[in-house]
Amino acid sequence: MRNFKAIPYGIADFQKIQQNNLYYVDKTRFIPEIEKSGDFLFLIRPRRFGKSLFLSILEGYYDISCEKEFDTLFQDTWIHEHPTENKNKYLILSFNFSVVNPDIKELAESFEDHVKNQFFGFEYKYKNLLDESYFSTMKNIEKSHSKLNFLLKYATIKGLKVYILIDEYDNFTNTILSASGKKSYHDITHGEGFLRYFFNVLKGGTTGKGAGLTNLFITGVSPVTMDDVTSGFNIGKNITTDFRFSEMLGLTETETLEMLSYYKNIGLLKQEPEKLYPIMTEWYNNYRFSEQNEVKVFNSDMVLYFVDHCIQLGSPPKDLIDYNVKTDYKKLRHLVVLDKQLNGNFSKLKEINDIGVVSSDINIGFPAHKLVDSENFISLLYYLGLLTIDHIQEGTPVFKIPNLTIKKLFYEYLREGFVDGNVFRMNFWDFSKKVQKMAYHGEWENVFDYIAEEIKKQTTIRDYLYGEAAIRGFLLAYINMVDFFITRCEFEMNKGFADVFFQPFFLKYPDMRYSYLMELKYIKRGEFNETVLKEKIDEASNQLEIYAKDEFIAKSIGNTLFQKFIVVFNGWEMVYRRAIS
Repeated sequence: MRNFKAIPYGIADFQKIQQNNLYYVDKTRFIPEIEKSGDFLFLIRPRRFGKSLFLSILEGYYDISCEKEFDTLFQDTWIHEHPTENKNKYLILSFNFSVVNPDIKELAESFEDHVKNQFFGFEYKYKNLLDESYFSTMKNIEKSHSKLNFLLKYATIKGLKVYILIDEYDNFTNTILSASGKKSYHDITHGEGFLRYFFNVLKGGTTGKGAGLTNLFITGVSPVTMDDVTSGFNIGKNITTDFRFSEMLGLTETETLEMLSYYKNIGLLKQEPEKLYPIMTEWYNNYRFSEQNEVKVFNSDMVLYFVDHCIQLGSPPKDLIDYNVKTDYKKLRHLVVLDKQLNGNFSKLKEINDIGVVSSDINIGFPAHKLVDSENFISLLYYLGLLTIDHIQEGTPVFKIPNLTIKKLFYEYLREGFVDGNVFRMNFWDFSKKVQKMAYHGEWENVFDYIAEEIKKQTTIRDYLYGEAAIRGFLLAYINMVDFFITRCEFEMNKGFADVFFQPFFLKYPDMRYSYLMELKYIKRGEFNETVLKEKIDEASNQLEIYAKDEFIAKSIGNTLFQKFIVVFNGWEMVYRRAIS
């Protein structure tokens, strides 16, 4: 066996992590808090935050069939020294809805197959606790919801304690909403839809004297499907925003630094932690899940991806965004495109991207048809990890985009929204080559000329280009189609805020030759004249001179040729662009 703990990237099986001596950040101290919170719990966290692993921990801890393995499975964990009375007291029935085929033609059958397979495993594991009447009756039951209903009735009569774990409860419904539209989604979550009925059976199993379903823990990425199938999670408690669980999933700054130090101390990490940590902070950190707890956490999957790459290949990954994260978030296209049309949320998404912050209360639950309500949509972005709590102002959360990974995803949503809504399209190949020449040959003018020319041709986009922030957000959405630069928008420099600093992305392009500082000015339609234009140019020139002296620029541009330039738009038309010395 290895004499060090390997990175468990992509592994959500707690038993496998322990048996194979993989690196584990101990979260078992939260088990007593879960027991205090209630018997039927619902937790929302963004994708790739360790939900599946935590359910695996709960399964190993509460499973009556794992009692003899407790010492081995939980050695060196907090809960091993502080076990609760409920340790190894339950029959565990677990479901993972991420394995259900979201193809609308295959969906119902795939769901049935998954549930039946889970029952098969359940019955095999607990065959010594189930009598012949159970097996003879269950053999004649076909439908999954009927199997569940019978099990819960049987457990009630026999005095058995059943703990049901449901992971990724809304995985296939999110895909259906995005790919197949509202009607297909509605058919399975309302009325006689099979998913709605399945949850009705769960709800029924929690009621009555000696109910067989004694505990339930459900995870997902949003409250939308739960609201639709249960008219709100009225069979238990939603602990998503509970301050006690803010650090239960994800990695704190301390936990992340401890991981880096561990691999540095055993010689597997070549770089110094203090050099890697700032990169990780900018790209993976700053998620805050409670108004009452100010602690912010890293996305655990992103951290493991980064550290594993550093160990395996000796350097940080050139692509700092894990491909699996990109793939997961692509499933959420219904945020801005529903039934192949831009929905009412697109403008809100664009506004948030342009301004950078938004204030709103957090709504605990809401159905899919109310996603167009502004407050619901902002809450959804928070649940998905696309926005995070920055601070509380006058009793209301103020949200911002948490890190550069999510900023990149925001830009991608906007671009795809423009394309899918037939608002704006560009030749990706041609444009990426122009941005490449901007990075390596100093030809920044061609990038902006190309965009300006396309805006002239494609008039539909003009409705979305109002004001300086809107223009800037649009430009950056397309410049970020390729990642030659880290674009720092409204970035604090020398006691002011620079419009855009085009910082060379040296991790991926170490030989890049140019870096830029841009001031963008906007003149409203009907207010343009030569005097106003000159005032804007003079103002931008003065600002560039001040911002260019900031220490951050000197530290960030390496040996690149640093250029300052001004761009002025009059409405949707670019009327001026020039470099200044």
